[in-house]
Amino acid sequence: MFSRSRHHTVPHRRLFLKGLASLPLALPFASAEAGDMLHLSFRHTHTDERLSTAFRNRRGYIEPAIKRMNWLLRDFRTGEVARMDPRLYDILHALSVSCGGETFEIISGYRSPKTNAMLRKTGGGVAKRSLHMDGKAIDIRLVGCDTARVRDAAIALGAGGVGYYPDSDFVHIDTGPVRHWGPKSA
Repeated sequence: MFSRSRHHTVPHRRLFLKGLASLPLALPFASAEAGDMLHLSFRHTHTDERLSTAFRNRRGYIEPAIKRMNWLLRDFRTGEVARMDPRLYDILHALSVSCGGETFEIISGYRSPKTNAMLRKTGGGVAKRSLHMDGKAIDIRLVGCDTARVRDAAIALGAGGVGYYPDSDFVHIDTGPVRHWGPKSA
């Protein structure tokens, strides 16, 4: 009887957890108060394109701004644009507030499967099923803030994956499962 009952609750627990995972990321730092606008500023390191925009207000994401940010984060090698997970923008905003920086330098945003395959052949550290290909990852620096500090702040948020690449001086942020890799804090 105990065994049977346990097997019946496992699927319910899985469904419950799956449902929680599908909810929008409820980051307390990502909600704009009445009239407040959340802003982000970017410079793409490969194209030198710049963008500064309000991306969220008390009613939610501002779609024209999201589209502009998606364009900026396109696969610059192929020109392909994808819808980036807007939770990435919430995480970036929280990092900006936490670390005191203003402009994010973009190393990589969306990556087409073709680009991902090419990067896997030419260098190490590129995952075969990279979240960059799903629009759920971004590689960044925050101007005026040490990347180790950005890494520590991102880990403290507990909002997704955080990879630290000190030799290339960037931090990988994604909206996948909470995990982190790379050299640890001293």
